[in-house]
Amino acid sequence: MDIITDLAMFITPLWIAVIVGVVVGWAWKPKWAFHPKDALLKFRSPRPSNPQNDTAFTFSTTSSSAREKDASASASHLVTEYDLLHLWKLVEEKDGGPAWIQMMDRSTPTMRYQAWRRDPESGPPQYRSRTVFEDASPELVRDFFWDDDYRLKWDDMLIHASTIQECVLTGTMMVHWVRKFPFFCSDREYIIGRRIWDAGRIYYCVTKGVPCPSMPRHNKPKRVDLFYSSWCIRAVKSRKDDQLTSCEVLLFHHEDMGIPWEIAKLGVRQGMWGAVKKFDPGLRTYEKQRASGTALSPCARAAKINTKVTMDNVRSLENTISDLLETENQDSSDKPGGRNIPKLLIVGGAIALACTLDQGLLTKAVIFGVARRFAKMGGKRL
Repeated sequence: MDIITDLAMFITPLWIAVIVGVVVGWAWKPKWAFHPKDALLKFRSPRPSNPQNDTAFTFSTTSSSAREKDASASASHLVTEYDLLHLWKLVEEKDGGPAWIQMMDRSTPTMRYQAWRRDPESGPPQYRSRTVFEDASPELVRDFFWDDDYRLKWDDMLIHASTIQECVLTGTMMVHWVRKFPFFCSDREYIIGRRIWDAGRIYYCVTKGVPCPSMPRHNKPKRVDLFYSSWCIRAVKSRKDDQLTSCEVLLFHHEDMGIPWEIAKLGVRQGMWGAVKKFDPGLRTYEKQRASGTALSPCARAAKINTKVTMDNVRSLENTISDLLETENQDSSDKPGGRNIPKLLIVGGAIALACTLDQGLLTKAVIFGVARRFAKMGGKRL
């Protein structure tokens, strides 16, 4: 009993130090701290007073169903204004990334295609392309790229496309794709969240990989988690008559397909034009079908549900994010002593433990070594 009492008396300060450290850590956590992405949700464009005028189509669903409401609300948060801001920065070349290296510049009588690539410090290669279609409206091109049903007819790589969730207010969708790869690779599966913003007939179309716990993974096809492919679609002057009768598509794309990046770059370089040159005949056939009165597919109807935004809104989002990050960095730098408290607690606790358990140098060396490692880890994380 005397030994147990002595041990308890010596160990008690260590536990007190740990408890005090936890309490102090939670007490000093800034209540204003939040992620910039969450802040952007406060700046969503207000819902129009008459949604039927803002959207050319409403899905034939039963609004009384709680399950459908939950699914719609869940889909609406898949792609946020943060994604819009990121795409806008890419378009305006304000994203701070490395310089683009031109890969291709090819033309047909009714289309011009240019492509660039860059290699970031981490992550897969990134691609940027500019496609100009003569005699095409931004709305037609928007629907063409959004229409999965029609894409299955002209895109040889896409072998399956289905809708998992959709939001009838914002047009946000979660879709499931399966793409065919060469015989030496298994097919690839994608869970994609996508949404369109309308900035006065300039369409920002964001598509990116999103998690979906309800869709189990399989060995084949292999799921691609890191996926980003977004467009800016707008009218530009025609090279024929200098009128705004052409349509420009700026595409930004990267993904991690599970293939060595150098091999992937070689495959993209070799197969790029073969895939791109199918755009124009596919678009012209799509235009003829639309002109003949062919019924719109669900995806094409969803492409008409856009979130209205102005360039002033986008710039205000950029300023808001910059202010939030600047405030957060400034407040964290005002408390330099806060980083030393966890380290002192860990080292102090280790000293008490070493003196309590053993008088040998080996035990003390081990405990001090472990404490030093944890102290370094704590300093890096804070």
